[in-house]
Amino acid sequence: MSDNPPTPSPPSAFTAATDSVRRATARDDLAVTEIPAPSGLAPFSLALAGDVVGANGRADADLGTGRFILLHDADEPEAWGGPFRVVCFAQAPLETDLALDPFVADVAWSWLVDSLDARGASYDAASGTATKVLSTGYGELARHGDGAQLELRASWSPTSTDLAPHIEAWSELICTLAGLPPTVEGVTLLASRRVGRD
Repeated sequence: MSDNPPTPSPPSAFTAATDSVRRATARDDLAVTEIPAPSGLAPFSLALAGDVVGANGRADADLGTGRFILLHDADEPEAWGGPFRVVCFAQAPLETDLALDPFVADVAWSWLVDSLDARGASYDAASGTATKVLSTGYGELARHGDGAQLELRASWSPTSTDLAPHIEAWSELICTLAGLPPTVEGVTLLASRRVGRD
C-alpha cells in the first residue's frame, strides 16, 4: 500500500482554463505541444512549448521558440492578485544591426502587450524583461561570425478562465520575434527582420 497521499482533483476553474488552452488556435507557422509543467510553482499548472515551423515544414527552435506556463493557486498569492498567473518565455535570432537598436527591447515588450490587447485577453499585473544577447565566435567558432538573440520573459494574471486569447497572443509573440508578419492589427514588424524559412 502506498504512503503517498492521493493527488487532489483540480478545481473547476483550473479545469475550465486548461480546457480553453487546449481549444486555443495557435498560428499555423508555430508547432505547439503540451509538455510537463515545472513542479513546485503552484498547486496546479499546465505548460506548453512552441517552436517556429521552418520551410521544410518541421518545427525548428533555432528559428524561434517559447514556453507558456499556466499556474493556478486557489489561495490567490498576493503578488498575483488572483488565482491564475501566466509565465511565458519567447526567444528568436535577431539581426545584429537590429540588436544595436536601443529601442528593440521596448518594441519586443510592446509586441506582447499589443498582441494580448488585440486578442481581447483580460489580465492584470503584467511584468517582464526583454534581453538582447550579442555574441562573437572565436577560434573554432570564428566561422559563425557575429550573432544576436532577442528574448522576452513575462508574466501576467489572467482575470478570466478563457485562456485562448492568451495562447493566441503568445503564439503571435514568438512568430513576431522570429520575423514573421503579424496576423493581427496593431502589431508592427521591425524593419528588415527576417527568419530562415526560405
